[in-house]
Amino acid sequence: MATQKTAWKDLSLRIIPALLLVQSLFFKFSAAPESVLLFTTIGMEPFGRIGIGVAELIASAMLLYRPLAFWGALGSLGLMAGALFFHLFTPLGVAIALPQGGNDGGVLFLMALAIFLLSLLIAYFHRSAISGIIQK
Repeated sequence: MATQKTAWKDLSLRIIPALLLVQSLFFKFSAAPESVLLFTTIGMEPFGRIGIGVAELIASAMLLYRPLAFWGALGSLGLMAGALFFHLFTPLGVAIALPQGGNDGGVLFLMALAIFLLSLLIAYFHRSAISGIIQK
């Protein structure tokens, strides 16, 4: 019974960052004005927007498939490290300006931080996935 409980906790932990990644894909792939403005600000529009969207889709799918969860966590860690970098060290800022005026109140920054931290936990819990590689 404890194994089944652990499996459900693990799945729940993996679903959260995967859903957060997937929910942003509509904005990236539909060229929503907010997404276009964001990637224009950092000089990566349109190829960065689409490429990062594809990478996030792959990372989220890998997070949901348990045997690949470690690799999905590493992928999302890298993607979110990049997002956090751009939020902190470019004109983008923590609270992103919106096309209609105002800002997002730091919601995208907090989502990137949450995905980063959850992915770090997932990578730690699934670290046994690299034992076969290290022993070779």
